[in-house]
Amino acid sequence: MTRRIDLNADLGESFGAWTMGDDDALLEIVTSANVACGFHAGDPAVMRRTAAAAKARGVAVGAHPAFPDLQGFGRRRLDMAPADLRAAIVYQIGALAALAAAEGARLAHVKPHGALSNMACADRALAETVVAAVRDVDRDLILLAPVLSELAAAGDRAGLAVAREIFADRTCEDDGRLTPRDRPGAVIHDPAESLAHTLAMLEAGALVTRTGARLPTPIDSVCVHGDGPAAVATARTLAAGLAAAGWTLAAFAR
Repeated sequence: MTRRIDLNADLGESFGAWTMGDDDALLEIVTSANVACGFHAGDPAVMRRTAAAAKARGVAVGAHPAFPDLQGFGRRRLDMAPADLRAAIVYQIGALAALAAAEGARLAHVKPHGALSNMACADRALAETVVAAVRDVDRDLILLAPVLSELAAAGDRAGLAVAREIFADRTCEDDGRLTPRDRPGAVIHDPAESLAHTLAMLEAGALVTRTGARLPTPIDSVCVHGDGPAAVATARTLAAGLAAAGWTLAAFAR
């Protein structure tokens, strides 16, 4: 039996004359790209260029909407009225969909970014607002959401196709949530350690927490963050290591 897994990265996070990450290198490795939509990073030219580059390499294009927080890179918690947040998410997905269409590409999925994702993973009402926004745009879009999260559960309840992801370069707590970035060990910087962390979860069919607890879950995708200095090295190590362990890299499909 073929074992398939998606490898995704958050891309398109440059802005104007400012560059973040090596998108071209990562697009040679990953199978899905989550493209920033201008609210935490990215701008129209970057969005269009990233969608075109992903399409040229056969990489699935997804929207990566966030709170309106350019200064905080979308990592600050914001309290928004549900209607305002829903409209903001629709706006971002729609903008990327139009720019991708101009390059002959079609959006495959949506993955919330940063604080929006973290909060929606723990808050059922917020998760349902995010899911409602995705359905507003296109109910055939796949929701890419962390395993064992309220966000994934909300997608299931709404009838969306849900792809469940783990993080190669982040640790998790026993409640299934990501370890906050301000805590020691929250981010895994060593590519070999990221690979070992990922393989342990895939082989166990479970989220393996920082304390060693195993929380059983389906896993459809592995995320490597594109903004770190070790991003490309980590992605290459993951791709090679997963292949050696018998996994075929392929974008998730409905």
